[in-house]
Amino acid sequence: MKHTFIFPGQGSQAVGMLSELADSFPIVKQTFEQASTILGYDLWKLCQTGPESTLNQTDKTQPALLATSVAVWRVWKQQGGSDPNVMAGHSFGEYSALTCAQAIDYSDAVGLAQARGQFMQAAVPEGQGAMAAILGLEDAKIIAVCAQAAEGQVVAAVNFNAPGQVVIAGNQAAVERAMIQAKQAGAKKVVALAVSVPAHCDLMQPAATQMAQRLANTTINSPKIPVIHNVDVTAKTDATAIRTALTEQLIKPVRWVETVNKIAAEGTTLLFECGPGKVLTGLSKRINAQVKTLAIYDNSTLEQALKTLEDSA
Repeated sequence: MKHTFIFPGQGSQAVGMLSELADSFPIVKQTFEQASTILGYDLWKLCQTGPESTLNQTDKTQPALLATSVAVWRVWKQQGGSDPNVMAGHSFGEYSALTCAQAIDYSDAVGLAQARGQFMQAAVPEGQGAMAAILGLEDAKIIAVCAQAAEGQVVAAVNFNAPGQVVIAGNQAAVERAMIQAKQAGAKKVVALAVSVPAHCDLMQPAATQMAQRLANTTINSPKIPVIHNVDVTAKTDATAIRTALTEQLIKPVRWVETVNKIAAEGTTLLFECGPGKVLTGLSKRINAQVKTLAIYDNSTLEQALKTLEDSA
């Protein structure tokens, strides 16, 4: 049976993540120690004791997500879990996917994660950008609302997460206007997101420029397992194409609905979310009910995932 691994992005992190798995599998802490050496601070301690406000800073969140997803993947492989047919990551999760697919060395990926977070934070001073989730409104209407609300500023639909769930990002005032107009257009719910960076919109252009330079100096190999990219919903084998996709990802939307539907159309019936929590598991159930999705983040979910794969063989 075809199975796929998907990797979460920002918003999935939580203080205490992977604590149980770490007690059972030493490779978890080893993975974090490897990252801590590169980062210059104790990443495991931050993830276990917080403070949450520090863990939620973009330049801390991204290395934490990478280490968490790679640790879960390493445990999966240690326990005899087989390689998936394909991988995909939501937003930053694309870096986790490329690392687990051996396109980017883990040590290099840790540095990239920290740099990406720093570049993103520096691109838009805190308080000037915003993101919001629009629920229960068609994609086309949200795009039209953003165009109307912009008024010379930036606001755009940036995460197509599930049918009826789209995230917008841009200048704070423009996002606030779009939120009001989305409600007027019939949105069931409009929620401001607690993020310090308006990701995947034109405001991230300075970060994209810096990231392009950083990626140009990073060794990238052809992935051992195909990885579907957010920007155009295709897998790439060429290093230059992968670098371009990762650079463009900062200023272009995350096409998650299309990604999950593509995975399903190509014959996958089983998805495993590899990392903290189960945000993507919830989304994929809404996107395509034909695909069974299981999150792996502790001992029981790992056991369940290995058994489900074995039973489906």
